[in-house]
Amino acid sequence: MWVPFVYAWPLDVLESRFKFSGSLAAGRVLATCWLSSGIPPVIPELLVPVPLHTSRLRQRGYNQALELARPLARHLGLPVAHDVLGRARATGAQTELDAAARATNVRAAFAVKRVPAQKHVAIVDDVMTTGATLAECARVLLAAGVERVDVWALARTPLPGHRGVA
Repeated sequence: MWVPFVYAWPLDVLESRFKFSGSLAAGRVLATCWLSSGIPPVIPELLVPVPLHTSRLRQRGYNQALELARPLARHLGLPVAHDVLGRARATGAQTELDAAARATNVRAAFAVKRVPAQKHVAIVDDVMTTGATLAECARVLLAAGVERVDVWALARTPLPGHRGVA
C-alpha cells in the first residue's frame, strides 16, 4: 500500500475542487504533491485507475483517478491502463455511508474488462476511506488471474479518533 498523505487541510480543499468543481489545475497540484512525496515501496508493472461509471464520467468530464495515475506513470516509467477495470453497475455516493454499507455498495460493482499481461499491478485512487472500493477492485483483478495487486491512493481519511493521522 502506498498512501503518502492524510486527507486533511489543505489537501482536502484541493481534492474537493478537483473532484467536484472541475478544477484540473487542482488535480495537477495534487499530482505534483504526490510525485514529491517519494517513491512507492514496491514498483508494479502497471497502474490501473479506479474506474468511474459512464454516467459519473459524463457528469464529471474526467476520471480523477486516471488524472492522478498519468503523471505517476510518466514519472515512474510505467504504463497506465484505463481499460482493465470497468464499472459493472452504478453505485451511490460513498460519502455518507459507514464501512459496512460502503462494502455492500461496491460489491460486484467492478468487472475486469481486459486481463492485463502484467502480473503485478497497482490500483490508483484519489482518496481511501475504508478501503472498500480498492478492496473490491483488487478482488476482481486477483480473481481474473493478476498475481499481485497493490493499492495506491493520494490520501487516506484519518482513522476514527485519530485527527490528522491515517
